[in-house]
Amino acid sequence: MTNYLRILVLTKRQYTNRDLIDDRFGRIREIPMQLARNGHSVRGLCLSYRRRKDVVFQDEGVRWESINAGPLFIGGLLQFLLRSMQRAVGADVIWACSDSLFGIIAFFVGWLFGVPVVFDLYDNFESFLLARMPVFRSLYRGVVRKCDAITVASRPLHDLVASYHRTKEVFVLENAVDVSLFHPIDKNDCRAQFKLPSQALIVGTAGALFKNRGIEVLFRAFKLLASKYPDVHLAVAGPRDVPIPAHPRIHDMGILSYDQVPKFLNALDIGIICNRASAFGNYCFPQKARELMACNVPIVAARVGSMERLLEDHPGWLYNPSSPHDLVRVIANRLKNRSTGYGPLPSWSDMAGALEGICLSLSNPCTRG
Repeated sequence: MTNYLRILVLTKRQYTNRDLIDDRFGRIREIPMQLARNGHSVRGLCLSYRRRKDVVFQDEGVRWESINAGPLFIGGLLQFLLRSMQRAVGADVIWACSDSLFGIIAFFVGWLFGVPVVFDLYDNFESFLLARMPVFRSLYRGVVRKCDAITVASRPLHDLVASYHRTKEVFVLENAVDVSLFHPIDKNDCRAQFKLPSQALIVGTAGALFKNRGIEVLFRAFKLLASKYPDVHLAVAGPRDVPIPAHPRIHDMGILSYDQVPKFLNALDIGIICNRASAFGNYCFPQKARELMACNVPIVAARVGSMERLLEDHPGWLYNPSSPHDLVRVIANRLKNRSTGYGPLPSWSDMAGALEGICLSLSNPCTRG
């Protein structure tokens, strides 16, 4: 007889600047999909903050339902709560993801129907808008302390949860990468696709080009770098909240579709992971780190939070997040020594296996022959 679980996933639809269904992207898609591949019955319910059709979507073995929040939010939220209660009937475990709101909803629904709840923190949700409100912050911390188990994406998040007086049943599930997409690809072919100069030294980044991620430090560093090294170019891609500087050697690729990102990363000589010391930066685990590693691209990262721990054996790859001059120094050194040697990378299957063990320990799963 084999144990199987009926798992309900509660989450928002748009996260980390991607769409769970449209882009078929990331942690909240990959881990449930791997659980379904392991034979578990997985249903997902997501709330869309952007206007989308209410849909039922089959993503391999996971059946997703999407509900629109709507212009006033309350109507969509109530519909999401009602549907969560309906789907919780018969569930063995709830995995709540993406924001404090969904942990709070899951805890209420789990308490109401006697279903254990695992709350996943892929970032410091207190840095998100909703949890900055005192009532929600108090509710969020209470849920973190009282739900059946916590999964976190980084060691710093594990330490943060401990500061809330929660030390038991807290498990680190790092971000992994889809190696069917992210792997080494011929650099010249990738540069030709993006019309990037084939013989240049190109440093760059793809992802959130936001002020709160320290992107302006990279722009200031490139200005210094460009004055010293005439063959160095900068390429960037992603959503932004600051203007991209006008420069003949800065190449702006705009916002790329998810399947274009691996090709862009493979066009780089050095991948830059920008961040700042902040309530967000100190605890996040940048997905682009794993993506660059899977593509075997040399990386340079801000000396912040999980990246400082991840690269503790390579301090020369880290830069002071507030210093353009230090970033110039580290980039220059990495252009001379582009070693990688990242070793085996965790897979989404590994992360799903860990979550599977957590869920089995909390539930009374059905059996099948």
